[in-house]
Amino acid sequence: MMRRLFTLTVAAAAFATAGAWAQETSPIGVWKTIDDTTGKPKSLIRISENNGELRGKIEKLFREAGEEANPKCDKCEGSLKDQPIIGMTILTGMKKDGDEYRGGQILDPANGKVYKSKMSLAEGGKKLDVRGYIGVPMLGRTQTWVRAE
Repeated sequence: MMRRLFTLTVAAAAFATAGAWAQETSPIGVWKTIDDTTGKPKSLIRISENNGELRGKIEKLFREAGEEANPKCDKCEGSLKDQPIIGMTILTGMKKDGDEYRGGQILDPANGKVYKSKMSLAEGGKKLDVRGYIGVPMLGRTQTWVRAE
């Protein structure tokens, strides 16, 4: 009986550790974006996977007093025009390519522009370097997102 209980305990611990390790080595989860200028948190983005494609949706915006709590994307075009930013999918089409995720697009709700995108995990999965660019990756900028606890 004790041996069986010990075996079950070890198996459960191994399973829990494997799940935590898998999350740390994957961008799937919740990420905090940081404002490049102020260094303050801007939003929480949930990255999920569907049929091998990663997508990111805005779950929360960190707003200053006096700012609209649930702003709309007034600079977006097409079906996203004037849609609430909270709940908006801003990252699409990302697929694993070696140590990076490529082939996707990212929307910047602040200016309504869509950029090609790539991303890679850093610091053992605690950070995510997200690059948006036009044409080639060299012509863009990288923002580092921090895994939300």
